[in-house]
Amino acid sequence: MAETRAAVSGLATTSAEDALDLAALGWVWPAEPFRLVRPFVAPAHEYGPGHRGIDLDLSGGEALKAPADGVVAFSGSVAGRGILTIDHGGGLVTTLEPVASELVPGAVVARGDRVATLAAGGHATAGTVHLGVRLDGQYINPLLLLGEIPRAVLLPCC
Repeated sequence: MAETRAAVSGLATTSAEDALDLAALGWVWPAEPFRLVRPFVAPAHEYGPGHRGIDLDLSGGEALKAPADGVVAFSGSVAGRGILTIDHGGGLVTTLEPVASELVPGAVVARGDRVATLAAGGHATAGTVHLGVRLDGQYINPLLLLGEIPRAVLLPCC
């Protein structure tokens, strides 16, 4: 696992094998339906510009769920936006923002549990939620845990 952690630090490239190791953890998307509107962009160095997470347009929905089992590490406001942080163990931590949540630090959550609702504020476009994931303190691409984006289904138009 140490090699996997080094490979997915967000600053290094990942092999397909490393991505499969993380995807096998069985995480679920924090909302459905959704549309990925801003991808993860790894910074060139620790303090460089980038986008340390993904932004999801919730397509009119507001409910957010825990992507995996864990314990709430933080729930509150930072710089005028609601934040929910869940510690999943094994060095994995997720952050959802902007959100409103009644959960308190120490609350145990299960994968798929409703944990928050979409709120306003922060850097994400209105109607979108930002999902960030850290592994041992380093931001990684959440898609490594969630697998690929669900395939779009085209419906007849008329």
